Amino acid sequence: MDDELSALPPDTELRKFTSRIRTTSLGVHVRQAYHSPASPQSSTTGRRGESPLRRLSSPSPIPHHLTHEIHAPTPQRHLLESNASQHWLRTPPHSPTSSRAASPVSAIHTHRLIRHMSFSSLHEETRPRPRVHDKEKEKEREREGETMGRRWIRWMNRRGLKRWVVPGAILTSTLVKACISLGSYSGKGTPPMFGDYEAQRHWMELTVHLPLRQWYTYDLEYWGLDYPPLTAYISWICGKIGSWIDPAWFALDTSRGIETEGSKVFMRTTVVVCDALVYVPALLMFARTWQGTRSKRTQSLVLLTLLFQPALLLVDFGHFQYNSVMLGLTLLALNFFATGHDLVGAACFVLSLGFKQMSLYYAPAIGSYLLAKCIYLGPSQGGILFLRLALVTLTTLLLLFLPFLPPFAPLPAILDPISRIFPFARGLFEDKVANFWCASNVIVKWKNWASHGVLIKLSAGLTALGFLPSVGGMLHAGYKLRLPEKLEKPEKSDVVGGPAHTHTPFLPLLPYALLSSSMAFFLFSFQVHEKTILLPLLPITLLLSGANVDSSVYKWGVLVNNTAVFSMWPLLKRDGLGVQYIATLLLWNRLIGYNPFRLPNKSFIQLLSTAVYTAALSLHVLEFIFAPPSRYPDIYPVLNVLISTPVFVLTWLWSIKCGIEVGGGLGSGGGVAGERRPPSVSEHSVTADGAATGSFRQMGGRAVSLGVAQSYKRRATFGGSSRASSVVGAGDAE
Repeated sequence: MDDELSALPPDTELRKFTSRIRTTSLGVHVRQAYHSPASPQSSTTGRRGESPLRRLSSPSPIPHHLTHEIHAPTPQRHLLESNASQHWLRTPPHSPTSSRAASPVSAIHTHRLIRHMSFSSLHEETRPRPRVHDKEKEKEREREGETMGRRWIRWMNRRGLKRWVVPGAILTSTLVKACISLGSYSGKGTPPMFGDYEAQRHWMELTVHLPLRQWYTYDLEYWGLDYPPLTAYISWICGKIGSWIDPAWFALDTSRGIETEGSKVFMRTTVVVCDALVYVPALLMFARTWQGTRSKRTQSLVLLTLLFQPALLLVDFGHFQYNSVMLGLTLLALNFFATGHDLVGAACFVLSLGFKQMSLYYAPAIGSYLLAKCIYLGPSQGGILFLRLALVTLTTLLLLFLPFLPPFAPLPAILDPISRIFPFARGLFEDKVANFWCASNVIVKWKNWASHGVLIKLSAGLTALGFLPSVGGMLHAGYKLRLPEKLEKPEKSDVVGGPAHTHTPFLPLLPYALLSSSMAFFLFSFQVHEKTILLPLLPITLLLSGANVDSSVYKWGVLVNNTAVFSMWPLLKRDGLGVQYIATLLLWNRLIGYNPFRLPNKSFIQLLSTAVYTAALSLHVLEFIFAPPSRYPDIYPVLNVLISTPVFVLTWLWSIKCGIEVGGGLGSGGGVAGERRPPSVSEHSVTADGAATGSFRQMGGRAVSLGVAQSYKRRATFGGSSRASSVVGAGDAE
């Protein structure tokens, strides 16, 4: 500081300047303003390391035609930047903005103040004064971004309870789950078949008392087991524990329809425990992995948003199911993909498939991502990864179905679980589900128009067309960003930190591909339940959790979540969960700071949200006041479907659009990733070591965050050059 101040000329010399220079940086334009071609001392090479204050104090006159006034408009960010996806996985922005704001006063005025003020006083004196209406707009934006969850997190931090934020959120969500469990459930007091609660209890009963070969064949007319083997194994464990507590709860045949208080407490507890063992750890890992560069408060807010998702709470802890296990295993797979542990992630996804076959909704997206990574790594490393993934997948599947294979069972025994897992004989859809088939069935009676076999083929074709854009986009990204040949065979010392053990630059595409694929299955596939909307809700809620409140991702995520809960209203009403339906919706929307009654702007999503909420509220009022006519007893469920289905169709189209935009933003330099022009400044040396220093800024470099700098340093370990680090971060512009 003393050296900089000693370079200042006296005040009399400063008065010689008559022009004012406004600049945003000490870049080439400002240097040209002070550059004199006739003077060798003013060359660029001779003055790059010189203090900027010394250059400003040059006594030579400045011609008027060489002065510049540089404006720094804020560019509109690409979707890959604007939806906070650059924060995921420590991915740096494509176009890092300057860390210095535009100077509101002339350099001479600032120069004079430096002699008499400290840096804090100087900043307070020279910063631009916001106008009155700017202050009002800023306060309004702060109020809109202020959420109940954020206020609670701030309150905990101010009182020295920072380390209790995450445990408090988990305990509070567990308490909410327990409160929901106090209500009714599927099939309560409705013999002879009861509902999903009795189905889950019955599976514990038969797995405990029957040999394994009879699990999928015993009395199929009364809740025959129709889930994959992992569900059966977990049911066996729960049944063993319950039989040890009270054998009457799971007595073979005689316990059917049992609804004692003790048995209900035990069954509800199994759901809470399974959720705590699988789903909650997956959420914690997601917040730490995908949102790793965000602040601790933001990570805590992400966790709150996911913990209190109303649809999952109502289905698992109200209606009674174990969907959190399936979703938790899938989320663990995504987390391991993000950290480069593809083999562990593949095993987790196979376990998710082994728990519930509905995880197949995610299979096209996850399969295309892993295949795209094999393409990205090249023939050598990609081929090795492909063989390892195939081996892990087949081994995990073999272990799940091993009791149904020789020598433990005859070979035809494997057909018993398969025929139960894929029930094509049940029909195109059940009840009134908000998908394409049920909504269009109002006009076109599909079962009368086409045979059963034709409907199966038509459903499969439409489903494939539905997820094809996301699969194609993922494979195209892997090919476009593939590594150059010289990085396909790293040295032995670099294998651990090589590209096969890191996430790919097209990983931000994965959530959109999951949303597109799962929504396509929900809309067009065969035999869909209303509860399967939980699968598309997982990826869009993950996107929503880290998005800004004024972003389209946030608005679409909230709309889809609220509409999904509304679409399940006929089911929840039948289960007697009306109070829980209202309470969870209000709690979650209040927690994330969403106000559906705020005056809409002119954006399409806001107008759509207003129309959907108005129609849903009107339908609830009509249903509460008027009974359905005898001629149309299902009029209200059908209207529910007609309101919800357009939202899901538009969400599916929006996910395809976002995937195209994000994919187009990756590797925008064109060509193979390794053939791009390398950075002018060594990223792994200057960026990592001098990002926060003034000397780096004087050299003409742009400041980056320390998190990004460290990520570049890690990426450079396997390449040995700045070119290698830019290849691993393909898609991150210079």
